Amino acid sequence: MMKKTIQNIAMLTLATCLFIACEKDDTDFSDYINGTVSTVNTISIVYNGTSVTVTGDTNDYVTTNGADVVVNTGTATDSLLLILSGSTSDGSLLVYRQKKYGIQLNGVSITNSDGPAINNQCGKSLYLEVVSGTTNTLTDGTSYTDVTDSDGNVIDQKGAFFSEGQVYLSGTGSLTVTGNTKHGFACDDYIVIDDGVTLNVSSSSGNGIKVNDGLWINNGTIDISVTADAARGIKCDSVVVISGGTTTITTSGDCVYDDDEQDYSSAACIKCDYPFTMTGGTLTVTSSGDGGKGINCASDIVFSGGTLTATTTGSNDEGKPKAIKSDTNIIVSGGSFTATVKKSWACDNGYEDDTLSDAELALKRITVQGSPTTSSIAKKSVTIIY
Repeated sequence: MMKKTIQNIAMLTLATCLFIACEKDDTDFSDYINGTVSTVNTISIVYNGTSVTVTGDTNDYVTTNGADVVVNTGTATDSLLLILSGSTSDGSLLVYRQKKYGIQLNGVSITNSDGPAINNQCGKSLYLEVVSGTTNTLTDGTSYTDVTDSDGNVIDQKGAFFSEGQVYLSGTGSLTVTGNTKHGFACDDYIVIDDGVTLNVSSSSGNGIKVNDGLWINNGTIDISVTADAARGIKCDSVVVISGGTTTITTSGDCVYDDDEQDYSSAACIKCDYPFTMTGGTLTVTSSGDGGKGINCASDIVFSGGTLTATTTGSNDEGKPKAIKSDTNIIVSGGSFTATVKKSWACDNGYEDDTLSDAELALKRITVQGSPTTSSIAKKSVTIIY
């Protein structure tokens, strides 16, 4: 496994470097959010049921059709901030832009009957602030209608909230996102969650948070619940890094047979393709469906701080439920780590040896570093506390 470990560390280092590089490219936009830059172009959009009131649109960026709002800035390079408030049960926001910009959710409730509540078609950074003291809700419809851009191309619509570019989520308000047709909160780039934001995400049809290029949880209170079969609370095609905050994830869906893979695909609270790393914060994951997983990672799981509690209560009729599953290594060196299952294995790094008993094999399926004050490792229960 050493070669795989070196490769995984290299990939994690590369992902981190790319994240830092992108972050440096997009610093100081907080100046526009807090109003210290006077040149920001601020547009206020207030939803009023079946209509909207728009103020500050001096460049004619905004068009409306009932409560459906399209913001198209073309090739403009100005600093743009959209402030959303009000309520609609049949509206949306669709943004076309080529430069980073900001959105403030200032007490807004948007339900779109035939697509995403917010669809960000900008490939650059979106600074999404949930204003302190406000409650905000975004809900998609039970079906989606195709939307084409000015070139006649059908645009992506992947969740109740969808962004083509990276998302920096901040603020201390509350945001509830509900996915009825696709994912809840979806991003084709990466997501960074900061500050004390409260994010509640649910999906009855897809994943809670679906992100392509990495997820960093630095702070906040995050609650994710998904009920669809084979759905994931967090599905990330890259790294997941948790350094703070309080995150709770529950899944209840069962396995689904994948014809392409000729195998069963199970639900998981977190599914990532590159290393999962946790250095702080609190993470509680619970999966109750058949074959469900707490954390399911195709690469290393590295836990060095914080509190992690992973529980699966599902059966093993079609899949094998596991609290913590890695295709390479599970490494614990700090914090409080607890994994329990009703069936199958609490921790599984893929190590196999038919000559070993379950008790002996359990010790091979996790790597414990340092000197924990408590270390209890068995097939169905693992507790490691420093």
